[in-house]
Amino acid sequence: MAAALPPVTATSGGTRRRPEAQITWESGKMAAPRAAGPGPAPLLRITAECGRSRARAGELRLPHGPVPCPVFMPVGTRGTAKGVTAAQLAALGCRICLGNTYHLGTRPGPELVQRAGGLHGFMDWPHNLLTDSGGFQMVSLVELSQVTEEGVRFRSPYGGEEILLSPEKSIEIQNALGADIMMQLDDVVSSTTTGPRVEEAMHRSVRWLDRCIAANRRPEQQKLFAIIQGGLDPALRTKCLEEMTRRDVPGFAIGGLSGGEEKDRFWRMVKLSTDRLPRDKPRYLMGVGYATDLVVCVALGCDMFDCVFPTRTARFGSALVPWGSLQLKNKQFAKDFRPIDENCDCPTCQRHNRAYLHALIRSETAALHHLTIHNIAYQLNLMGSIRESILAQRFPEFVREFMSTMYGARERVPAWVVEALATVGITLD
Repeated sequence: MAAALPPVTATSGGTRRRPEAQITWESGKMAAPRAAGPGPAPLLRITAECGRSRARAGELRLPHGPVPCPVFMPVGTRGTAKGVTAAQLAALGCRICLGNTYHLGTRPGPELVQRAGGLHGFMDWPHNLLTDSGGFQMVSLVELSQVTEEGVRFRSPYGGEEILLSPEKSIEIQNALGADIMMQLDDVVSSTTTGPRVEEAMHRSVRWLDRCIAANRRPEQQKLFAIIQGGLDPALRTKCLEEMTRRDVPGFAIGGLSGGEEKDRFWRMVKLSTDRLPRDKPRYLMGVGYATDLVVCVALGCDMFDCVFPTRTARFGSALVPWGSLQLKNKQFAKDFRPIDENCDCPTCQRHNRAYLHALIRSETAALHHLTIHNIAYQLNLMGSIRESILAQRFPEFVREFMSTMYGARERVPAWVVEALATVGITLD
């Protein structure tokens, strides 16, 4: 029999519980939980919208301070972004980052984190946190997992014991971690999967959303997002959107993409989703971090993004720049005394040159730390520039300038980018 993840004690401090969501059964299916009484103020405040595309700027109103958006969120799987401290992340201007429910729920465990004051106290992070649900591990640890209606059973990579992660357990752990935004447990399949498994996962994700809503003990303090599934099938994704938007949740994520599918299919599923999601709630595109993808998907109407890309690529010696990337292991940088990017104000670019980083990169972990700092700063600065252009009503001009810098000649811009932007009124001519 599977062992559940470690139990979590209720938080102290007299937190009031919302009345239990009412769940009814209609035609053998669970109906959407009905909210009790008037809801809280909207999570998203929109301050400007592009007059041509679907891009918008605003802020997320969260317990640990406002978060300007569109926003890129660095990933801190086990309570830290790899290669950078929480203080350094904050100094770069980051106001929200991610934690991983599966990994934190197994080691060090939710009880210990809760005793440290939740994940904020445990990692000494005064700003906002978003925790994923553990659902992605169904793909990344597919050989160690088995999905049933009850939940997902994992074979622990640490000791080999069997662990059950149910929707209720996922929310229990996330409540203990204390993240400002929590994600529902969804049934995740690879974006390249086809056939009946995709439909099964979509319907199960809807059912698990209802269980997550009912399990959330702190709905006012910890905002629960639904995750849209349906793979690359427009009909399935549309059905999931219809079902999940009936639930009164504070925000929605677009899941099940950015897993190796063709870009032409990727952007179409993003647009299909943003076209049908509520205007007044945040739209979080999960697992997307390439600069071009960020710009295009903001144009399509997305507000929030996360990805391990900037930190992972730093560990391979790659520095992100407006015209692509620099592979600093290459010999061409051995005598290059310029900073990574002369227009970047991050600590790495202000203090170190390419030659120094090249000299260290094969033998000293400090070089990877410096690159991580720079890459996160690049992502955050890119999102800041996007926001400023939307506020100034010049986002289409920003997109054209970005693509010109990134690709040079117009014909070098990927066809999917040109087509996706054209559907929201932005041309690169």
